[in-house]
Parts: sequence; C-alpha cells; structure tokens
Amino acid sequence: MNSTLISKIDELRQYDMEREWFEFKENWNDPRELGEYISAISNSSAYEGRECGYFIWGIHDKTHEPVGTKFDPNQNVRGEPLKHFLARQIYPDVNFHFEEIYLEDKRVVVLVIPAAKTIPTSFSEERYIRIGSSKEKLRKYPEKESFLFSILRTGFPTIENTASEYQELSFEKLIIYYGAKGIKLNTTQYEKNLGLYTADGKYNIMAQLLSDNSHIPVRVAIFSGKSKSDNMYSVREFGFQCLLYTLDEILRYGDVLNIIQADEVDRVVERKEVPLFDKDAFREAIINAFLHNKWVEMNEPMVTIYSDRIEILSRGTIPQGQTVEGFFLGESIPVNKKLSEIFLQLHISEKTGRGVPKITEKYGKEAFEFRENSIIVKIPFNWINTMYDKEGNKGGNKGGNKEGNKDVSYSDLNETQKVILQAIKNNPNITKREIQEKIGKGKTAVDRGISNLKEKGYIEHIGSNRTGYWKILR
Repeated sequence: MNSTLISKIDELRQYDMEREWFEFKENWNDPRELGEYISAISNSSAYEGRECGYFIWGIHDKTHEPVGTKFDPNQNVRGEPLKHFLARQIYPDVNFHFEEIYLEDKRVVVLVIPAAKTIPTSFSEERYIRIGSSKEKLRKYPEKESFLFSILRTGFPTIENTASEYQELSFEKLIIYYGAKGIKLNTTQYEKNLGLYTADGKYNIMAQLLSDNSHIPVRVAIFSGKSKSDNMYSVREFGFQCLLYTLDEILRYGDVLNIIQADEVDRVVERKEVPLFDKDAFREAIINAFLHNKWVEMNEPMVTIYSDRIEILSRGTIPQGQTVEGFFLGESIPVNKKLSEIFLQLHISEKTGRGVPKITEKYGKEAFEFRENSIIVKIPFNWINTMYDKEGNKGGNKGGNKEGNKDVSYSDLNETQKVILQAIKNNPNITKREIQEKIGKGKTAVDRGISNLKEKGYIEHIGSNRTGYWKILR
C-alpha cells in the first residue's frame, strides 16, 4: 500500500498547482473544515472521473516539496476521536482513511477520500465541491450540481454514451475509408457494430465524429515568432468531414511543413539532408491527440506552429487509472475506447504503447506539458542556420551567457533552483541523475527545480535526454 501511495503522491506533486481532487497542507488543523473538504473532494473526484481524492499534510502547497507535518489523525475533538467526529457527520459513508508515509525522510499524512458513488457526499447536511482549489457549497453552482447528479446516475459521459446534437448523419466517407483499407463494412449492421448508437438508439458523439460532416474544425495556426503575441502568419482549417480524413490531411500537412535542409557543415563530397523535425514523433503526437482527445466536451485538438517549435494540444488529462510514470512507459489507457478499437482495426495506431516512448526517445520527457485541462506535446525545430556557428559547433549559448548573467539577480529562485542552475552552467551536458548526485537532492526535487527554471525562462533543454544539452537563457 505504502509504495503505491508514495507513487501516487509523487505523481500529484508533479502538477503545477493543486487540482479539484487533491489538497496540500503543512500543519493545518481544523476538524470541522476538514469534514467540508472531505465532502468537496469526494464530490469533485466523482465530477472529474477519479476513483479517489487526497488531502495531504506535510507537503508545501506552493513548491510541493516534502516539509513534514505534526498533524495527528488520532487526535480527539472535544473528547471524541477525529475519525469518529468526521464519520458521524458525513453522509453517505465514503470509507475515508488516513495513511502515514515518509517522503525524503519527512513525515507525510494522507487522507484518502473515495469519490461519491450514488449521491453527492455531504458533511453536516451540506454538500460541498471544489472550484479550482477553493471549497464551495454545491448548491451555489446548480449546473455543476446537475452534472454531478447525472454522473452519479448514469456514469461518466463518454463519446459512446452521450447523444450527438446532430441526428441526421451519413457515413459514405467512412465506408470508402474502410474499403481503401481492404475492409468491407456490412451496410446494414456497421452502425451497430461500430458502436455509433447510445443505449436509447440515438447517434452518439462518436457517430458524429465519423460522419460525413463532423461539425468540428481542427485548426493549424502559424505564428511568426515564439509566442501567440507575435503576428499570425496563417491559419489552416481542417475538419467538417469524417475525422479519419481530417487526421490524414493534417499528417500530410505536416509533411509539407517538414522541410528538408541541406547541411553543408564539414562537407567533403555529399551534403547531409536534415529534416526540420522528426516525422515519426510528429505522427505519433498527432494520432495520440486525436485518439485521446476529450471529444465528449466537443472541444477539438489544436496544432500551433511557432518559429522554433510545433505544439500539439489535446483536451483532457491522463485517464483514470493512468499514472504519469505509466504514461511515459507507454502503458496506454485509451480515453475513447471504441474509437481506439477503430484506429487499431484500420492500422492507424497499435496497442503496443510505443507512441509516447517514440516521442521521449527523440525529444525527452520535456516534450510533454501537463496542464489542468490539456496535454501539450512540444516538438522543437532543428533549424541548421541557428543550431551551428561558423566553426560548425552547436550553438544556442551552450556554454552559458557570455555576459556572465551580470544583470540576473536570481531573486525569484529558491536555493535548490539556484544550485541546479549553477550545476547546469558548469556543465551544459549534465544529466538529471548527475544533478541529483551533485547537489544531494532526490529525483522529484530535481525534476521540480528544473521545471521551475524552465517556466521562469532560465534554461531550455535541446534534444533528447540521451544526446541533448542545456541551453542557458538568462
């Protein structure tokens, strides 16, 4: 239990901020408000499709570093054991429980809170929910209350059990697509066989996606600089057709964007041809974005191209039952199960779990960014004219800022971040494991420190973990 729980807490610490289903505290102790938190986190866990939520003492709520706690789950509240005080006022019983673990030799107490099952969880006859990281009374948010009751009554919405608002659908392009793959669909049974109906016989959202008009655009925007504040160079709109054709078109558009550059550095006879980015990594990122996108909310993936990278955004987070560690290992858990089966049947994807590892092998784990409601894959460009100097050496300030960073005070960095930055300056080729050994910190502390340095614009990692290097930006 402890090893599993430690892995879970380490996973939660990787988030940039607290989410609706977990809360970090140090020594905070208010029994009545804790009961309200149990209600809020239990309901929010159900709302977000999580099996459990967590209230954790001993973790700093800003840095997410283990700091230890003196909180005692065995304390009394006016002569009554805390656990009994809470259980007596929580309805229905959610079987919450306390666990004690140690992270980096610091004592951490974890309150594991199962998600609401049949009706919302209340404390002292009041139901609560989390709005961001705040705790609110559920009745103040009637739309959320209605959605929560719907989840508890019929289950979490999926593209299979949610009816499309469009019921006049045709599937001629889908039949042609299958035929081009050598598969002949039974024209009288394919809609049922492919799972295009809800339980009450209506076309579902998956049917809409695969129909001749998906009613959904997928845009590819190109900006002249490194951010969306720069001028937009162009925008291409794909979609409003069978999703499978939209996917093919965007993959082909990627081939157009992926210019082949002539590398004449150290040329003797033949020049080397260098693509702008890795084709296989781009393909895997696009397919994953389409396959695992949270289509049930009718929000589409988005591709944004900057002067130095491509960003591929898919809606939603890693699915229930998945961990960040398992995600990077390629232990795939499909968000849209039936759509995943169709992609597999058409040989668009495979269930080998190679997609994410292919991307990380080329660009490292830093290629992925997990946001509150989306996942972004960043594919850097390998521009030859900016990656090499006149002598043919890798550029990008590999040796650090030539001005010695005289104008940088580092006042926004904590001590761990400062020593990590100094280690990188001293050796731009240093690995994360070497940083851990050099500064005497654990993996999580180093990962978080590096993440913060990136967010604050101090460093950037170029290339993969195996062959890349650190670029000093400030």
